[in-house]
Amino acid sequence: MAEPLWDLEAAAWEQGYRRVCGCDEAGAGPLAGPVYAAAVILPRGLTLPWLNDSKKVTARRRDILFDQIIEQAAAWAAASVPPEEVDALDILNARMKAMQKAIDALDPPADFALIDGNRDHGSRCAVTTPHQTAVGGDGRSASIAAASILAKVSRDRYMLELAERYPQYQFDRHKGYGTKLHYAMLDRYGPSPVHRRSFLKKWEAGRGG
Repeated sequence: MAEPLWDLEAAAWEQGYRRVCGCDEAGAGPLAGPVYAAAVILPRGLTLPWLNDSKKVTARRRDILFDQIIEQAAAWAAASVPPEEVDALDILNARMKAMQKAIDALDPPADFALIDGNRDHGSRCAVTTPHQTAVGGDGRSASIAAASILAKVSRDRYMLELAERYPQYQFDRHKGYGTKLHYAMLDRYGPSPVHRRSFLKKWEAGRGG
């Protein structure tokens, strides 16, 4: 994204909203660790080189962007939902809870949110701030792209902390995702307290429970 995209933000401003945040989550798919979300209100027209969907940005550039975003954002916040709550709620509800937690933590608060994806509620948790969903929003909105960077980097850094706490699982290498290495470590050591048991049912079934 050579120039940030502001069409979604501009449409919200035209409706009279003043503080428009972008919101995205990271870590919906892994077998271990929390799901993270971030919300960001950017100054209007801010240009950040390399700003894009976090999955399309190198790890080194994500780290640089993380620092730039938190320095220059009008407001930003990151929030997480732990693995035991992911199990209790299910991942959709956990994602919605994490996103609303991040939005609620903004100071000054947002009066409108741009939400990446096409879901704004589960059976028990929902985004309650006035909002609009945007499929592929992390590649269409500067604010959502910034939120995707903060969520991804925040979660990756937390997984490095878990790698120190549970070195046998090598979370620093796979960040909790279901890689061949991760499954091999599960076969050897079994689940840790930070694994999502609801995500391990197929693996447990393959081992006879």
